[in-house]
Amino acid sequence: MQTPEPLGGARPTSRDVARAAGVSQATVSLVLGDKWRGRVSERTAGAVREAARELGYRPNLAARNLRLGRTRTALLVVPALTNEFFAHVHTGAAAAAARHGFGVVLYPSPDGVGPARDPFASAQAALDGVIASSMATDALDAFRGTDLPLVMLDSDPAGTGAAAHVNLDVADGMRRVTGHLLGLGHRRFLHLASAAPSWTFDVRADALARELRGTDVRTVRSPLNVADAREAAERALTDSGPRPTAVVCDDDILAAGVYKAARRLGLRVPEDLSVTGFDDMTLATVVEPGLTTVRLPAEEFGRRGMEALLAVLAGEPPRPETLPVALVPRGSSGPAPAA
Repeated sequence: MQTPEPLGGARPTSRDVARAAGVSQATVSLVLGDKWRGRVSERTAGAVREAARELGYRPNLAARNLRLGRTRTALLVVPALTNEFFAHVHTGAAAAAARHGFGVVLYPSPDGVGPARDPFASAQAALDGVIASSMATDALDAFRGTDLPLVMLDSDPAGTGAAAHVNLDVADGMRRVTGHLLGLGHRRFLHLASAAPSWTFDVRADALARELRGTDVRTVRSPLNVADAREAAERALTDSGPRPTAVVCDDDILAAGVYKAARRLGLRVPEDLSVTGFDDMTLATVVEPGLTTVRLPAEEFGRRGMEALLAVLAGEPPRPETLPVALVPRGSSGPAPAA
């Protein structure tokens, strides 16, 4: 059988298959949808399959799902997957989605926080909704102007453009950290802050500034990686003036960098320098001594985000949620050293 090439070298369609096999598009749909038995002869079904194979035809699943009204797919937009936290967020979201017959496509923003290309030829055709971390806000440009419902994670609840917000009580987490360190007698602090622009880090900084008002606090910023954190901490800890007795970090990864800086400078943790983190991922229990940190319920966070999207899709009114966090004291925090 001689099969004509699709015009212009475009992706072959069911119409091209029908023309090549000498049948109607309806017959092509029956055969390729495996619903031909009793309606189409085996010879005709074979001709359709052969034409589809020779043309390289693949059914357009997005278009088919649009005709059915749903793709049952959500997109989870997160920073580049250098942080274990977002893997747990995905686990929670995927588990909640599976219970409702949905799938979750994980889409990390290139370079962590920069803009991302639309991962689909047409986002509206391929998705039912989007769940996004505030740390990947710029990656959402591909979906602006669409009618896709958006659920924001860890973002300003007063912000516009999202159908629902799910947050972590990071301000309370920072209050717990600072209260713990103040109770241990610390009065000179270094805040090793994330350099990533994000609402969640702004909230942490504001809470820390309020709680430590009247003490000696210095803030330095670092990208979220151990090497840069070590360099930033080492510079801060060797500057002139009294050395901080405690370092409050926006993330466990930054805290690991402080550990390395302390070792290079001959400082003991916690005898000379107390260190705290944020997240309570595996890293917090791998370092020695174990890291005092704020436990964020990452899987629950992802689950609530997915449930919020499902509620929006069901037409239910959005209900802002803020999940509680917990302080996990370990060996990295101790009494302030004598002056």
